[in-house]
This record gives sequence, C-alpha cells and structure tokens, in this order.
Amino acid sequence: MSTQAGIEFREVTKRYGPHPLEPAVKAISFEVPLGTLTTILGPSGCGKTTTLRMIAGLESPTSGQIFIAGKDVSSLGPAQRNVSMMFQSYALFPHMSVLDNVMYGLRMSGVPKAQCGARADVALNNVGLVGFDARLPSELSGGQQQRVALARALVLEPAVLLFDEPLSNLDARLRRDMREEIRSLQQRLKLTVAYVTHDQSEALAVSDHIIVMDRGMIAQMGTPEQLYEYPTSEFVAAFMGEARLFAATADVAGLVSLGPLRIRPRVHMSEGAVTVAVRPQAWQIGARGVGLAARLAKRAYLGSNFEYSFETELGPVFVVCSDLARALEPGSEVGLTLAEHGVSVLRPGAAAG
Repeated sequence: MSTQAGIEFREVTKRYGPHPLEPAVKAISFEVPLGTLTTILGPSGCGKTTTLRMIAGLESPTSGQIFIAGKDVSSLGPAQRNVSMMFQSYALFPHMSVLDNVMYGLRMSGVPKAQCGARADVALNNVGLVGFDARLPSELSGGQQQRVALARALVLEPAVLLFDEPLSNLDARLRRDMREEIRSLQQRLKLTVAYVTHDQSEALAVSDHIIVMDRGMIAQMGTPEQLYEYPTSEFVAAFMGEARLFAATADVAGLVSLGPLRIRPRVHMSEGAVTVAVRPQAWQIGARGVGLAARLAKRAYLGSNFEYSFETELGPVFVVCSDLARALEPGSEVGLTLAEHGVSVLRPGAAAG
C-alpha cells in the first residue's frame, strides 16, 4: 500500500442481501492520495454513495479492506475513523446558534468549552462566516447554511473529509461559487477529500482525480483531462460531456470513416469496426456541401450558446454552438465537420484512440 494514500480500497465488495443478489459494489480498488480531492462520479444506482458510506464507516464492507491514513479501518465504526462527512441536507440544529452548531461535535467529544470556542472561531473564519456566531440557521441563506455545515465538519480536524452531493440543493450560480470555495479551501488546508456527485461539470471543476463508477464497478480512473479527452469505454465517453456514439470503420491504415468524414485517431486503430464518441462542442458548422450534410430540425437559445438538432445520414446530431451572431433557422442546410478536441475513437472492449 502507498504510504501517501489518504484512503485506500482493496478489492472491496458490498452486498445488501444473500449471495445470489448483485452486489452494490463489486471488488473495487482505488487510492485517494493525501492532500487531494478525488470525486466519485456516476449515475444514480452506480454505487458511489455506498462507497462513500463505507469510507465513513456508515456501511461495512462484505469483503475487502479499507485503509485511512495507512490504518486498516474495515471493522471500525464512524467515531473511530477520524472522518467528517458533509451531507446534502446540512442537518443543522434549528434551535442552536451558528457557533453552537459548529461546536456541537467537539462538545460531544469532551473537548473543554474554551477550546471548543477557539477552534470554532478558526473554522468559521476558514469558511468566511466571521460575525455570524449568534445567528440561527433560519436567519441564513442556503449558501451560508452550507458554510456552517462545512465549518462543523472542519472543526473536528478530520484525516478525511467526505462530501455527499453537497451542492445539489443550491441554485446554479451559488453552486458555482460554492464549488470554487470548497476547492480553494481544500487546496489551502491540504485536506484529503472524497467527493460524491452525479454532475460531470462539478467533478471536472473541483477534482484532482475522478473515479467513474458504473453498476458497482470502476469504469475508469484518472485526472479530469484524462477522463474527458481519453475515455476508455463507450460508457465513460457518453457520460463525460454528453458524447453521442456513432458506428464507424477503421481502414488498414488506421484512418476512421464516419460517413463522409475522415478521422485520424490519437492512437493507431487496427482495421475493423469502431465507435466514434463526439461531444456537442466538437461539431463545426460550415457551408453546405462541405463535410457531413445536415438539415436543422430544432434549435434552443440558452443565452451563451445555441443548441442545434440536425438531421444527417448518421442520424440525429446534437450541436452546441457559441456563435450567437449567426443564428440558424430551422430548415437550414449546412455542412458539419469535426474539431480535433472532443472526439474519441473506441474499439469495443479496448482503449480510446
């Protein structure tokens, strides 16, 4: 085991019923390096929350081992793990002041009152809530309540900090602000963080590493750039960035034909059937007669871009276009080509090209 691992899973399986039932988590192994933020990402039911709860000690593994800061905690309860978890609901005590909410865990642990207050002051300062000590949760905004919950988790000085969908209750602008604050705080305090979300853009924005899960297994691990630019399966390609998948063919030279378009994969592909994953931003709209012939069926204006749905010989093609000066009208006929980024070539069961 790496001495630099803040969290390590070794062949961990979790079942909620007798053996014939499909396990919620299937023999997964991974590391969260000390002082980094790793996001566990995936659709509903993929096993990500079960994995987080096993780190916290709220669930016990059926088999395998879990290490935190080099210590085997597989059979230990939550109180013995030096882990703090921040839940989606915040779970603040409505009748307690901000200061009392933050001090609660310390007081339950028997820390002297004066020391509780000093540590709570530091935690509130870290999350930008100086001067809010006497307020009740009902007097705070949603973002401020989340900061109180974060301060309450930080004040315990955990070896590992866990986040379970922490931004899902916030509006879009506040989500963006809070994810930046969480990332800044994690980097400044060099916290070891495991972070669960189903939101790909959130994962890309906050993470040092991402673990993508699918049906209880790890589909792929890596940096945000590796997962976005070099997916190793159709599932990861489609999940990271809403890529559409198209059947295509690689020739003897490794050049891939997608209708009239020709693609040179980043890695040589042997001759045969392949899948091309194309993100909406990778399509380039040009003049009719160049590239893939396309007819605009629908459009949607989203303020910063247009979303276009085209009819083509490849089937429906979804395009995100930031050119607001030249809006296309339904029925327009254009030619579509592909940019270098946002396109991945995959062999079934093999690595991305």
